[in-house]
Amino acid sequence: MSIQIPGLTHVVIPDSITVHLGEPSEPAENVTVPFIDYVKNVASSEIYPTWPEASLRANIYAIISIALNRIYTEWYRSRGYNFDITNTTRYDQAYVKDRGIFDSIDKIVNEIFNEYIVRQGRIEPLYASFCDGRIAQCEGMYQWGTVDLAGQGMVPYDILKYYYGEDININTDTPVVNFQETYPGTSLSLGDTNQYVLIAKMSLNTISSNYPAIPKISPINATFDESMEAAVREFQNIFNLPETGIIDKATWYEIRKIYVSVRRLAELSSQGMLISDVPEDITDIEGGLVVPKIQLVQYFLNVLSAYYQSIPAVDIDGILGPNTRAAIIEFQKTMNLPSTGMLDDGTWNAMYDSVLGILRELPPTAIALPAFLYPNLIYREGVTGPGVFVIQELLAYISTVVPSIPRAEPDGIFGPETTAAVKAFQRMNGLEANGIVAEETWNRIVRVYRDLRFGEVRAPGQFPGTNIQ
Repeated sequence: MSIQIPGLTHVVIPDSITVHLGEPSEPAENVTVPFIDYVKNVASSEIYPTWPEASLRANIYAIISIALNRIYTEWYRSRGYNFDITNTTRYDQAYVKDRGIFDSIDKIVNEIFNEYIVRQGRIEPLYASFCDGRIAQCEGMYQWGTVDLAGQGMVPYDILKYYYGEDININTDTPVVNFQETYPGTSLSLGDTNQYVLIAKMSLNTISSNYPAIPKISPINATFDESMEAAVREFQNIFNLPETGIIDKATWYEIRKIYVSVRRLAELSSQGMLISDVPEDITDIEGGLVVPKIQLVQYFLNVLSAYYQSIPAVDIDGILGPNTRAAIIEFQKTMNLPSTGMLDDGTWNAMYDSVLGILRELPPTAIALPAFLYPNLIYREGVTGPGVFVIQELLAYISTVVPSIPRAEPDGIFGPETTAAVKAFQRMNGLEANGIVAEETWNRIVRVYRDLRFGEVRAPGQFPGTNIQ
């Protein structure tokens, strides 16, 4: 199923949507229903028909936008599933097979089913997350809160801006089409000319910004040329696909999956970094203690939220507050762990293993790390764990800018290669070159990383506090 038309510049409304009646990996029935009927069903399941009309309309806009986002990004199909969305509220929104539809909801959906929320300057429909706001809280719209706002005289657009920000629009009069999926049905290869080649070229060039081994394709047009074939081969090599240079169905959906995941991960991690710079000293903030380990947990949750829709992103502030606890609970539910909200050994190890599996597939340039506080541990050869992985990721990025620092593969194991990288860094920064990461070395690595990763590009020798040439 697709809501994408040539050129990636428009969204269309699909005439139908396939719903999986269970959790994503759970064996369950798939039902394909008209898109308009799906929206009516979900709205009748999620909200009360007696609510004020402005509240109903705001909620229905969110329901439409979530469904269109799932289809536009091919969230499930790009992961090998044969459906567009689930009916499980842990992941998506409620759909009840064969349920009745309320008259007031039926009337509104008939009017606005082809309208959706979008961020200004963006193409894809907004994933407009929501919850009831009474029993559950979330980073999105509170359904009961919309009733209060409507009672204050707010119109639907103002209600949506209240929850999702000022930078949203409501796109209207979106055409309805009958597309089954973005894959063109036949493989794309050298010499082909069509809109699918253009879509693939644009996606590969976006991916190549985070995977520099994939050559940039030029020119960007609808012709499958030799530069595109080279990019496809390298993509297939990186992601363990047969290196044919041909975009078959498996390659097409792998491109879609990586394009969506890398872009979202980069947005989440860099956003968390920018809004959550923590102070250099551990301080009390709103009654909570800034703790280095909680910082790391919050970063891990943000990484996981890019791959598991059930796990919300959180601010990286180092405070174990209610939002972080809620995200930990969602992680535990997703991983079938006891939903305690506590960082027991099982939760911590499962979280670390999950993030390690994700980040090891990404190059250092695709990862944005926050300003991690020193965790009050000494790291030396033979030590393993998340702190070692952070050191390796920081140094791996630095080594892309300063080639004289050898690269140590980020694997969470402090081996000889990591020792060599640490010693090289220490020598360049006037520190004792003992290969041990204590507080001074940790803080210097973080500072240099941040200068290189997020600061202005400087000439050699111009990094404050360093001797990098």
